[in-house]
Amino acid sequence: MSEPADAGVPVWVGPRPDPVIADGVRRGGGRLTGSDEAEAVVWLDRGPTGLGEHLHPGVRWVQLALSGVDSWVGHPVMRSAAEFTAVRGIYAPQVAEHALALLLAGARELARAARSTSWDRPDTRLLSGATVVIVGAGAIGRELIRFLEPFRCRIVAVNRSGAPVDGAAETLPVARLDEACAVGDYLVLAAPATPATRSMIGAHQLARMPRHGWIVNVGRGSLVDTAALTAALSEGTVRGAALDVTDPEPLPPDHPLWREPGCVITSHSANPADARLSALADRVAENVARFARGEPLLGSIDPESGF
Repeated sequence: MSEPADAGVPVWVGPRPDPVIADGVRRGGGRLTGSDEAEAVVWLDRGPTGLGEHLHPGVRWVQLALSGVDSWVGHPVMRSAAEFTAVRGIYAPQVAEHALALLLAGARELARAARSTSWDRPDTRLLSGATVVIVGAGAIGRELIRFLEPFRCRIVAVNRSGAPVDGAAETLPVARLDEACAVGDYLVLAAPATPATRSMIGAHQLARMPRHGWIVNVGRGSLVDTAALTAALSEGTVRGAALDVTDPEPLPPDHPLWREPGCVITSHSANPADARLSALADRVAENVARFARGEPLLGSIDPESGF
């Protein structure tokens, strides 16, 4: 659907219309148009398939609905002259809330309880007062630190540089990840997927964890060596894992992690659809307004690295 030509920046929302995102375009001062007339595109699919046919020389900006775009790096559409933007940080509150839920599920052994068919009392633990290691202290990690304040947890943050993170008792550089794994009652992964972070949690790191340790992954499935984690859970090297993301994804139906008593899998559901669309619409409105004023856009992506 197109709107009057004097209504602002021409924006196409694809590959299908969405009323919430359309409202964001209008709030930013833009107007909805067909892709052939668009100067800006809001692409709502997770992957790039089909986008290329809508990119013409007049398209100067493409807004993606993703915070992590590692799967887009190297795709031909990224060689377009258009500027691409991601939505880093806007989904942090809802993903951090999900991480908190998974931490509590681990502490209270909800996976084993849900699978039980007899009156067996699981060996539960407290989250309160525990040491929580958060790998990847970006927007999600910082939001989770805030959520954990009432639980009086000791937070150990891990980032690339080791620069102090607000709310953390200690911040370690990623070069000291093994040391961090050794002290965590709970290990939360919220790092991006890059060549450097692939399988950053493998057999060696799992062996360093306390046997009562729990892993929570709300970052990317590739952060964890799936075979090593499967073995560690089977052998009791670690107590459990709560995974919103897996490698591969989706996890095949016959994968042993589905049957592992100490494993919770939530199938990439940390970001509820209603909250996701509302947050995305706000970012679209802000970036449409910036685009119209010629100001730098939020979330600009380097097409070579995805950052």
